[in-house]
Amino acid sequence: MIEKHMDIPGADGAMNSFVVYPEEGGPHPVVLFYMDAPGKREELHDMARRIAAVGYYVVLPNLYYRRSRDFWLTERTEALMATMFEHMHSLTNAMVVRDTEALLAFIDGQPQADASRVSAVGYCMSGPFVMAAAAALPKRISSIASIHGAHLVTDRDDSPHLMAPLITRESYFACAETDRWAPAEIVQTLQEALVAGGTPHRIEWYAGTEHGFVFPRREGIYNQAAAERHWERLFDLFRRTLQLNNARGDA
Repeated sequence: MIEKHMDIPGADGAMNSFVVYPEEGGPHPVVLFYMDAPGKREELHDMARRIAAVGYYVVLPNLYYRRSRDFWLTERTEALMATMFEHMHSLTNAMVVRDTEALLAFIDGQPQADASRVSAVGYCMSGPFVMAAAAALPKRISSIASIHGAHLVTDRDDSPHLMAPLITRESYFACAETDRWAPAEIVQTLQEALVAGGTPHRIEWYAGTEHGFVFPRREGIYNQAAAERHWERLFDLFRRTLQLNNARGDA
């Protein structure tokens, strides 16, 4: 595979990103990979490689680029956790939509990427971000997946669940059984909004799991069987939604 660490012009500066795609057979459908709160790190690079290995052009941006090019949570100390939350809370849905537009402009110029076929997957804090991207850019984003997404229902005007009527593409939500960031009542409110908005979607509960269960290096949390199911669901979503008849410009 081809791997690149590169700066992509972002809405507010250089967005350092990890790009990976197969060496042959392109142009490849695109997967935008939105990081979780602990930051862009080798664990996520490995996950991006796994997606690329089955035929996708994957872009993993550092969403904290406005504040730091290299932050990632190396250990869960009080000081580092406080910095992580500061970075996380500095982001807004609108900011990430602007970043997504920049990522799309980037892939439009990459001959190895088929920019007419784009899906987005967001982990934890980025669950809301992929929803915002799908709502704002319905002709560019063919499908989205939120994996143990956090803050999917808030009391703000830009709450993700309020975007449901604007999300016309297929959406998948993987929910941990135990998740203080997305308890059952929040997911129920989200589901009601998706149904009312007519959003094509699937919400799936992963029994016996906790928030962060897909990350192999999350000691005591990682659940291999559930993580493998999440990969199965993602690859099935990509296969079904990143076909040529879902090219950019379709309704």
